[in-house]
Amino acid sequence: MDSVASALERLDRLAATDRVSTLALAFQAAGHELALVGGPVRDAFLGRPVNDLDFTTSARPDEILRIVVPLAEAHWEVGRAFGTIAARIDGETVEITTYRTDVYDGETRKPEVEFGDTLEGDLVRRDFTVNSMALRLPQRVLVDPSGGVEHLLSTTLTTPGAAVDSFRDDPLRMMRAARFTSQLGFTVSDEVREAMTSRAETLEIVSVERINDELSKLLKTDDPVPGVRLLVETGIAALVLPELPAMILERDEHHHHKDVYEHSLTVLSQAIGYERERHPATPPDLILRLAALLHDIGKPATRRLEPGGVVTFHHHDAVGAKLAKKRLKALRFDNETIAAVDHLVELHLRFFGYTEGGWTDSAVRRYVRDAGDQLERLHMLTRADVTTRNRRKADQLAFAYDDLESRIAELREKEELDSLRPDLDGVQIQAILGIGPSREVGEAYRFLLELRTEEGPLGEDEATRRLQEWWSAR
Repeated sequence: MDSVASALERLDRLAATDRVSTLALAFQAAGHELALVGGPVRDAFLGRPVNDLDFTTSARPDEILRIVVPLAEAHWEVGRAFGTIAARIDGETVEITTYRTDVYDGETRKPEVEFGDTLEGDLVRRDFTVNSMALRLPQRVLVDPSGGVEHLLSTTLTTPGAAVDSFRDDPLRMMRAARFTSQLGFTVSDEVREAMTSRAETLEIVSVERINDELSKLLKTDDPVPGVRLLVETGIAALVLPELPAMILERDEHHHHKDVYEHSLTVLSQAIGYERERHPATPPDLILRLAALLHDIGKPATRRLEPGGVVTFHHHDAVGAKLAKKRLKALRFDNETIAAVDHLVELHLRFFGYTEGGWTDSAVRRYVRDAGDQLERLHMLTRADVTTRNRRKADQLAFAYDDLESRIAELREKEELDSLRPDLDGVQIQAILGIGPSREVGEAYRFLLELRTEEGPLGEDEATRRLQEWWSAR
């Protein structure tokens, strides 16, 4: 964290920018209070980039619109029922929200919205003290009724009032605590941890969409593992992602020094490392991170104790893929994400057959074909899945995968490997066989695709000859 003086200087510079000062003066002229609040103030103290500008005001939504519309290039009223008006000013989007005191009634999935009258009252109803600071404008006065600066200095995450009351107001704050643990590198206070544990079941009143959003934000942080651990340790994961704590008691037959849960957290961290290494300028890859976290969730259901005390998890890849698909559907992830994670979990063991003996070119083609558009993610997931402490074994596996990727690259140069298709298309198949659109055309196409996979490009003449032979044999 930067010094308090540096943070205040940064906030002062932000308040002096045209869009902020213009807004502040407009609200003052209209007789209303305005303050920069929450994340922007917190991030100024942490020395983090301030990207989103959130304001709170004494003005009601109709009054906000009257003040903002003349200043804005565009505005949105989607959050009007909750007191929030968004606008684009000087090319930047800002959100302005009326002071609020809304709470959950403990039964419904949506909060009751009530507007407040004071900045201090708005701040103390917020989730955590580090988010309960504001810069009053245009005076540029820091308002910190709950000791947020002190908690920033001690990297402690705690609530403005009693934690149980805060989580009663909005149970999703418990998941937000886990996200901030990872995002900010903070530690939750003992009171917050105890309240998360005692009130975990109240998350049932929160909509699945909000839980999905918070879980996704956690997994997209630079280091999701501390937050994931907190969810598991407080019992929240047992409600949100029960397959995760179910792995704790399972031992991995390849990595006896770690249970499957610890192994999965290591794979998640290593996958993020490969993601940054290979795609440093891209946003966090939620699909890869979900696949890494869930790749072994089929192990509890497939655990078997064999003669001699050997533990096996046969077919845990296929079982895990089904479980991952079911859980992600329940969490209402989009179809593309569900399909991709399902596919990666199902294929995550495929490579290990490569280490048992050199693959033929056809086996490499099949690996690429089956991975499809998930090949790059499969590369990273498979590498991340190596967590053995045996350096010699780890080096052998890394060398083998280097070799596989090299062979894929060589075949790409010689063949159209990424768009693997037969030498003849459906129209040509119909013309050669003298048939119209039918099931037989699909069968012929699959026959030719298998030939292409096994033998590489054949050319139209040879493919035609082989197709005619196949057709005659039928």
